[in-house]
Amino acid sequence: MIITLNNPSTRNSLTSELRDELGAAIKEASNDRSARSVLLAAAGPSFCAGGDFKMLEVASDPWSVHRRFAALKDWLIPLISLNKPMVVAVNGHAAGGGMGLSLCGDVLFAAENAKFMAAFFRLGAVPDIGMMYHLPRLIGMARAKSFLFGNQTWTAQEALNQGLVTRVCSSDTLREEALAEARRLADGPSEVMGLAKQLMARTFETSLHDMFAFEGLGQALAMSSNEFKEGLKAAVEKRNADFAGVSSSV
Repeated sequence: MIITLNNPSTRNSLTSELRDELGAAIKEASNDRSARSVLLAAAGPSFCAGGDFKMLEVASDPWSVHRRFAALKDWLIPLISLNKPMVVAVNGHAAGGGMGLSLCGDVLFAAENAKFMAAFFRLGAVPDIGMMYHLPRLIGMARAKSFLFGNQTWTAQEALNQGLVTRVCSSDTLREEALAEARRLADGPSEVMGLAKQLMARTFETSLHDMFAFEGLGQALAMSSNEFKEGLKAAVEKRNADFAGVSSSV
């Protein structure tokens, strides 16, 4: 499934309408068994400019902010915990919350013209949209603090060098290359990869013994799936596994 942020006039800023529609799209992606991976991309010259300034000018009182963050359970949490692999294709600017959004996928492709901007402290705001959860996990605490506190902007190549980005593509081929990766993931054991995502998300807060327990329980579930049966059979028969074919029959 391809999900496209499509409000170029606002540089795909996180308006309430965009949040609601993104939440609905993620729910559809989660429930649609035929969608075995997701590509999150954006229309226009920017991936996402972050917060909607017009909204922030009139709705920064404590209760308005509280309601917005309480609503994260309706769109952001489901996006982060999506039960199948997700590729994110970043073109142009991913600023503030837009950068936070870009880090919510599993594989991040960036166009050569992409720019990753912290931006929060320029406004006197705390990093959000999962930024303080994902960034230290991806690049380490010291580099995350340096990036955020320094209000830094990274080019696509710099983000690649820091381990934030998986691949840098030309602007002309970004969508094509990201879609090819999403299709490659869709051909794999999508449901088992989704299960592995749920387990890996717990690793930094979980003890070694508890992670072993999670792995064992996860493996018991994975090895009871049609995907595992097909993968093992294909390995024995020395052929490529047809994971999509067997999963659709579950």
